Amino acid sequence: MKEGSKHPVFILHRPQMGENIGAAARVMGNFALPELRIVAPRDGWPNETAITMAVGSPVMDAAQVFDSLDEAVADLSVLYATTARPRDMLKPVLTGREAMAETRGHVEAGTRVGVLFGGERAGLPNEAVTRSNAILTLPVEPGFASLNLAMAVGIIAHEWRAADPPPAEFRPLEDPASQDELDRMYRHFEEELERAGFFFPPEKTPLMIQNLRNIFARGGLTIQEVRTFRGAVKALTLGRGKHRVVRGD
Repeated sequence: MKEGSKHPVFILHRPQMGENIGAAARVMGNFALPELRIVAPRDGWPNETAITMAVGSPVMDAAQVFDSLDEAVADLSVLYATTARPRDMLKPVLTGREAMAETRGHVEAGTRVGVLFGGERAGLPNEAVTRSNAILTLPVEPGFASLNLAMAVGIIAHEWRAADPPPAEFRPLEDPASQDELDRMYRHFEEELERAGFFFPPEKTPLMIQNLRNIFARGGLTIQEVRTFRGAVKALTLGRGKHRVVRGD
């Protein structure tokens, strides 16, 4: 298997604007898709506008430029053609999410996969779609279906990474409370509510307890949050029977 093949290759076919090439490279870098291939860019290569728009993306530094689509896809075994237009071809039609889920299986098996994106003016030519294994399309509004090239790349890049867990720095800082800890919190709270006469009439007590527990169950409380809440309940109960001192002017 070729080194670094644990990802699909994104191929821009005859892109026109350097801004879109650079923005595509930038968003690919955001989603850890390192391999960008560019087929016959209209304004030649290198393109200073593209480099500026990439904002230092390592994808731009490693981008490969080809004169023809044949050269760009020669080592790839599976191709997806992105298009918003029906092409009257008998091919599987997948959403971005479906195609990227399928792609994960391909790359894990060592298969080289490419995703073709067409130029800004007319998208992919029919011959490029013809050579693809499947059509990749997005659920856009039919009356306004044309996506900016870099935006289309960004959506598919996101779908590629969507199944990954969130970054470690966004994961909960504390462990969730166990069922035992929650049960003890429930009992503590309910006992104090009972002493305060909250459960009335008595026959509605089970339903009221159920409603209260559902509130907390939806919250996904952490251990520390359970301790804080029990501390608040204790502080309120210790204050029972005390009179607030009202000072005169």
